[in-house]
Amino acid sequence: MTDTPIEVAAHPSLDGIPAQDWDACACPEAADGGRPNDPFTTHRFLKALEDSGSVGKGSGWQPRYLTVHQNGQMIATAPLYAKGHSQGEYIFDHNWAHAYENAGGRYYPKLQIAVPFTPATGRRFLTRPGHEVLGISALIQGAVQIAADNELSSLHATFCTEAESIAAQEMGLMTRIGQQFHWVNDGYADFDAFLASLSSRKRKNIRKERAQAQSFGGEIVKLTGDDIQPQHWDAFWQFYQDTGNRKWGTPYLTRAFFDRAHETLRNDMMMVLAIRDGRPVAGALNFIGRENLYGRYWGCIEHHPCLHFELCYYQAIDFAISQGLKRVEAGAQGEHKLARGYLPVATHSVHWFGDPGFRDAVQNYLDAERDAVDHEIEVLTSYGPFRKSNREEQQ
Repeated sequence: MTDTPIEVAAHPSLDGIPAQDWDACACPEAADGGRPNDPFTTHRFLKALEDSGSVGKGSGWQPRYLTVHQNGQMIATAPLYAKGHSQGEYIFDHNWAHAYENAGGRYYPKLQIAVPFTPATGRRFLTRPGHEVLGISALIQGAVQIAADNELSSLHATFCTEAESIAAQEMGLMTRIGQQFHWVNDGYADFDAFLASLSSRKRKNIRKERAQAQSFGGEIVKLTGDDIQPQHWDAFWQFYQDTGNRKWGTPYLTRAFFDRAHETLRNDMMMVLAIRDGRPVAGALNFIGRENLYGRYWGCIEHHPCLHFELCYYQAIDFAISQGLKRVEAGAQGEHKLARGYLPVATHSVHWFGDPGFRDAVQNYLDAERDAVDHEIEVLTSYGPFRKSNREEQQ
């Protein structure tokens, strides 16, 4: 790769990796004082997960952060974890795990390059500008070597960029595509301009849903930065527990994460609260990137018709338009988002297996799955809510 020696190392904690070195690889664009493209790979976000106990002992996510140094400078890094299960990933490999173990193998632990509990696309092989080719190559080779040396079943990098997927494929890893729903800002002046781009029926339906939601008997507020107060996190923890208990059985994040988020992440966040009689009854939490808004968590302690759509989707669109953001990523799954202006897009992941026979079987599966996902994206897009001319422009 190069005549200059490089050093690849794994670290059990971010404590040994200076924040400025990590962020020089993860978000060099934020050196100007602006927002990072991806708030989830920043040192402060991953450190909040670690310090709060959301990852680490007992979580099934054991940090093994990779770093690459050359000439005494850190040129690349990756959020690598040893996984004892497949929870909190959103690109599911449960069937692979079952097949592997039914064949007599041990699937776990495996290695995962990912942002825990976060189905948002972004760079996973983080490099300083100018070191992209060497950095990505060293990170992939280093991670594969760790998996092979420890006789681990597999290595996975999830919600990576398409460019990273192509680079990994050229190094012999397998690629997989999935599907999410994103809203794209077509230069709308306001929410009404967005509505004007929709078919008449979809436009009327959204107006009806918004009217229903906003008649819940209170007010809806959007909070960012210092406007988010500790008591808001107390309320949001209740919402998060309700959703976590219903979806996952046990919430992924600890209560301490939200305390840590208040200290170090509140400028990266936009919280939407529905407040009735002075008490928050529902809420949604978004993260703000340089160009994108990322919808992450939602919950409620009272049910009101269409309030979920209003807080999670319509308020996010309204905020994105007001801030000039290009896209809203609304998280995993959910074909119901289609009728609300969110169109299907492909997501990417890469995978490595040590066992050649199992690798061939997975490759055959991925080839068939890719065709099916491509077809589904095409079909769903054709059913989108936009007027025909707008739909063609967005494709």
